[in-house]
Amino acid sequence: MPLVCFSESDFYFPPLHAADDEGLLVIGGQVTPERVLEAYPKGIFPWYSDDIPLWWSPDPRFVLFPADLHISRSMQKVLQKGNFEFCTNTSFSAVIEACATVPRHGQDGTWITPEMQEVYTELHRRGFAHSAETWQDGKL
Repeated sequence: MPLVCFSESDFYFPPLHAADDEGLLVIGGQVTPERVLEAYPKGIFPWYSDDIPLWWSPDPRFVLFPADLHISRSMQKVLQKGNFEFCTNTSFSAVIEACATVPRHGQDGTWITPEMQEVYTELHRRGFAHSAETWQDGKL
């Protein structure tokens, strides 16, 4: 059963086994850069519902290991044509804004609220959050 946090002074991350069947661990608490840095190594991440932060730790979790990334032959051919430019960390604010505003089929909104953009932009400024960008003809 998830912990409901009524005040900042009472906030803590309980053990992961306390999460409900979907992985919801904590309801409430502020989303700050410090709290996100505390949460991520534990496998916990924030998500919003009706302006209330929800802290999740689903099991199993999706983890992407860049060293294990496999690029198919057909994708390699596309990349070799040189129509795209790939960069990292050159346009973090533009990437997070685009992710927040892109229409999603079957969804009314986004978890990337202005508050989340602020937090992750600060984490980027500190060197903890990164962006990967694909450009074509100067367009992100």
